[in-house]
Amino acid sequence: MHLLVAAFRRLRTEAAEAGMSTTEYAVGTLAAAAFATVLYKIVTSTGVQTALTGLITRSLK
Repeated sequence: MHLLVAAFRRLRTEAAEAGMSTTEYAVGTLAAAAFATVLYKIVTSTGVQTALTGLITRSLK
């Protein structure tokens, strides 16, 4: 009986850790998506596009 209880506790602990991993992946994915959105907004802004166009134009001359 003692071995059965120990096995159950081990399985319960492993299941809890698996849930934490899934949560951590979800939070990481959400943070990456938010960062990508902010970066996209910055790169597509008029000021940054003008600066990049000027830089490329000067480097090609």
